[in-house]
Amino acid sequence: MFMGEYKHNIDSKGRLIMPAKFRDDLGESFVVTRGLDQCLFVYPDKEWRILEEKIKKLPLNKKDARAFSRFFFSGATECEVDKQGRINLPQTLTTYAAIEKACAIVGVSNRIEIWSEEQWENYMEASADTFSEIAENMMDFDF
Repeated sequence: MFMGEYKHNIDSKGRLIMPAKFRDDLGESFVVTRGLDQCLFVYPDKEWRILEEKIKKLPLNKKDARAFSRFFFSGATECEVDKQGRINLPQTLTTYAAIEKACAIVGVSNRIEIWSEEQWENYMEASADTFSEIAENMMDFDF
């Protein structure tokens, strides 16, 4: 399980240090793709395969299902951690997430999210004001 928040910088070649606490659970190969809220989602191979099977079952006759599949899979790339603990993020993904240098790497249960540090701070600031309301709405999901 991934949890915690870490700050690192991406270098000019698109390499980002993955926090040591996340590396073992990621395994040798994992997938990075476009996430929601303008961040990147990182899935260990096992979690990616589960998600892939669920998305494959979406009905092709539904426009939103096709759009979601295209968005999610077209941005996906397999990655590995190098000997220095870095991953290489393609420019298409860093552009999507508005990542220029400073990043927030956040553990969210079965995935990792990579945010531009500025975007993350803005998101957290906006969410902090409504956290109680969000928590109340989680009751609708048997939380």
